[in-house]
Amino acid sequence: MDSSRNITEFFMLGLSQNPEVQRVLLVFFTIVYLVSVGGNLLIMITIFFSSTLGSPMYFFLSYLSFIDTCYSSCMTPKLIADSMYEGRAISFEGCLAQFFVAHLLGGTEIILLTVMAFDRYVAICKPLHYTNIMTRHLCGLLVGIAWLGGFLHSLVQLLLVLQLPFCGPNVINHFVCDLYPLLELACTNTYVIGLLVVANSGVICLLNFLMLAASYIVILRSLRSHSAEGRRKALSTCGAHFTVVACFFVPCIFIYMRPSSTLSIDKIVAVFYCILTPMFNPLIYTLRNAEVKNAMKNLWRK
Repeated sequence: MDSSRNITEFFMLGLSQNPEVQRVLLVFFTIVYLVSVGGNLLIMITIFFSSTLGSPMYFFLSYLSFIDTCYSSCMTPKLIADSMYEGRAISFEGCLAQFFVAHLLGGTEIILLTVMAFDRYVAICKPLHYTNIMTRHLCGLLVGIAWLGGFLHSLVQLLLVLQLPFCGPNVINHFVCDLYPLLELACTNTYVIGLLVVANSGVICLLNFLMLAASYIVILRSLRSHSAEGRRKALSTCGAHFTVVACFFVPCIFIYMRPSSTLSIDKIVAVFYCILTPMFNPLIYTLRNAEVKNAMKNLWRK
C-alpha cells in the first residue's frame, strides 16, 4: 500500500474557511452533539431500567440509539475541533479509520431500520403470532445480522479505498473522509470503482428503502380492519419510524445513487444525515411515543 501513495495525511477544507462562520459552527455543532448524545443516552437508560419497555420494538430502539451515539461521536467531535483550530489535517490512517467506522455504523443502521419495519409489520399484520415470531433469540439474531451486514459493507468500501494510488493532491473538499471526495484525489481512473460504490452503497440504500416503503403500504392497508384506537397507536409508532427512515435514507440515496462526483450541496446533505439525524431520532421517538414519555417521567420520579 505504501508504494502506491506518497502522502501521509489529508487536509480537510471543512464547511467554511471564514473565521466568523467557523465560530458560529463551533457553537452550533457543540449544541447539536450534546443534545444528540444526551438524547440517545437517555433513551438507552430509559429502556434499560423501564419494565414497561420490554417489547422487541424498544429492544431495537435501544440499539438504534447506541448506533446514533457512536455515529455522532465518530463525526461531530472532529468537526468541532476543526472549527476551533486553523489546522485541519488528519493522518492517512486516521482518515481510513473514520471512513471505516462511519460506514460500519451507517450500514448497520440501514439494516436495523429495515429490521424495525419488519417488527412493526409483524406486530400490526400478525398480532396473534407476534410473540411467537419475535422471540428474544430472533431479535438478538437480527441485531447480529445488522452488525455483520454493516461490517461487510464497510469492509468492501475500505478495500476499494486501499486499491487507490494517492500520489499528489491531499486536500479533501469535505469535513469528513468519504469515498467520493477520496476518489477525486486518486491518481488513476476511478470510473469502475465509482460504479462499485453505487452497487455497494447506493443500491443497498435504495433496496432497503423500497422494502421499507412496501412494508408500510401493507401496514396501512391492514389498518383498515383495526379499531380507531388501534389505528391511532399504530400510526403513531409507524409515523415516527418512517420519519426517521426518510431523514436517513433520502440523503444517502442522493449521495450514493449517482456516478462518482461531488456537488457543492453534498456537504449540507452530509451534515443532515451524519450530524443532525442522530439528534432528531430521540426527539422523534419521544415526542410521538406516549410509552417512552411515560417511562421517562417514571424514571425521573424514582
